[in-house]
Amino acid sequence: MKKGLLLAIMAFAFASCHRGGNDTWESMKTAGRYMNRGIDSLFGKDYDSQLLTSEKEFSGPNEGDYIPLRDADLSSQFQTGDTSIAQAQGASGRYITPPARLQGIFKTIHFTTDDHVIRSREDLMVVSRIANFLKKNPKMNVTIEGHCDERASAAYNLALGTRRANHVRVLLIKQGIDFHRIYTISYGKERPAAMGHSGEDWHQNRRVEFKIAEKR
Repeated sequence: MKKGLLLAIMAFAFASCHRGGNDTWESMKTAGRYMNRGIDSLFGKDYDSQLLTSEKEFSGPNEGDYIPLRDADLSSQFQTGDTSIAQAQGASGRYITPPARLQGIFKTIHFTTDDHVIRSREDLMVVSRIANFLKKNPKMNVTIEGHCDERASAAYNLALGTRRANHVRVLLIKQGIDFHRIYTISYGKERPAAMGHSGEDWHQNRRVEFKIAEKR
């Protein structure tokens, strides 16, 4: 039965070659995804799924980390294209906290709970000022550090910190900064700015910070 399904998928993929170039490629990708699942199923990997309409219906090993997405979040995520621009291969030079004279430019940006998108005009202006500074100082590189509060698992927070840093990175690239000058890193919840457990402490820890270095 399973072998028959795989053969049917392969036949579907080759039949698609009679279509146009784009249609053929999309059909091949779809067939490939189903073929991978078919192969996995032969080795006992389960892909059972169901449509969830609320958080209460969710069950699984990471149940405590489930965060329902809003439509606005999905729209913003696809618009920023976090995965469409290559990450710089490493931070060169010694990155330091911006000196006092630059603190007004490289301000820390804070986020709401489980969010990675900048929503306030003030924070967008911070990104614009950083972009203008980098344009005027072409030998300067920047590291964007993503941080989270203490709630949820370490793995979830590392991923969320990455999304926060990448979101700011993409905004800088859209303002004309070469991505080779921007390095991102996530510390998750491992480097809190505030050590307490109140809502204000969590707010201070949900942040993006900046470090700078001059190219050698």
